[in-house]
Amino acid sequence: MSAAPQVKICGITNLADAQAAIAAGADALGFNFFPGSKRYLDRAVAAGWLQEVPATVRRVAVVVNPTMEQALAIAALPFIDGLQLHGSETPAFCAGLAAAGIRFSKALAVRDSGAVEEPAGFATRTIVLDAQNVSGFGGTGRSFRWPIARALIARHRSLRFVLAGGLSPENVTEAIALVRPYGVDVTTGVELSAGRKDAGKLRRFVAAAKAA
Repeated sequence: MSAAPQVKICGITNLADAQAAIAAGADALGFNFFPGSKRYLDRAVAAGWLQEVPATVRRVAVVVNPTMEQALAIAALPFIDGLQLHGSETPAFCAGLAAAGIRFSKALAVRDSGAVEEPAGFATRTIVLDAQNVSGFGGTGRSFRWPIARALIARHRSLRFVLAGGLSPENVTEAIALVRPYGVDVTTGVELSAGRKDAGKLRRFVAAAKAA
């Protein structure tokens, strides 16, 4: 029997939502340090409550096209365990992070045509597949055709793929059954409004994902 997929709850903006996600059984939490996001966190302002988030979950900083200096500074924060690169970061940039010993995942935009960048060239085993967005950033609640993800997984068995984009408590079971990802990543599908989570949706999403 295969292991249950890892579940990451992204777009956490406050301690109460972090605690609710942890109580629901999330494996990882995502904090958005991209100023262009509706769920942006100023890490200096939020540092107080971020330090209260227990290390029993992986604490992931979502960043978009950071400089190497910025990426290293964020990775060094005591309340961050790793980075999720969600922009157009190059393979060379990713190789630099890997050489510095930084843990990170790389998000790739999946086009409706099925086109996606070569996932094996980013110096990380963990690849997040998200729907293409004109802003170059996720969290829109849009999905892509899941068979595309299934085909990528079949071609790249040494990588760990995380499925994102348009997931919800209602469709995550179907998505996991079809794609068989290493993990799932949700933002909009468990929200009351942008940056505010729904505790009931959190519980239903995690339970459905773990049971899939």
